[in-house]
Amino acid sequence: MIKYIHIAAASGVPQESVEVAQLVAGAGIVGDRNYGLADYPGQQITFIEMEEIDSFNRRFGQQQPPWAARRNVVTEGVRLNQLVGRDFAVGAVTFRGIELCEPCAYLGELLETPELARQEVVRAFLHRGGLRADILTDGDIHVGMPLRSLPPAS
Repeated sequence: MIKYIHIAAASGVPQESVEVAQLVAGAGIVGDRNYGLADYPGQQITFIEMEEIDSFNRRFGQQQPPWAARRNVVTEGVRLNQLVGRDFAVGAVTFRGIELCEPCAYLGELLETPELARQEVVRAFLHRGGLRADILTDGDIHVGMPLRSLPPAS
């Protein structure tokens, strides 16, 4: 299920939560910093599991909000790592999971504290940092919609 949707108008600015996002195939989320960029596959939209954010907070005694991970869509009850190389859908919008969205030094910098070094942040989200995906069809997604895996093409 889609728990939160976040967009940022420019790189480095805080993300804002939205209830509905307009997605354009091959382009991304309207209003997001990566909209229209096609430098590499998986740049159009990112997902992360709420369970991984909660796990990070418990493990390190943090209270990081869902937007702190800098991913566009926060899911609940979905194992995103299993969607690499697979097609999935939210409502009528279809996606292709491209690769894991591994943590970067910037995420480490954003979440580091005097007690928690940026390298520890990066290690904590390694293989747990979410999914990069391409948008295959146009449409809107909204908070509360289920995410479902699609059967492999025959």
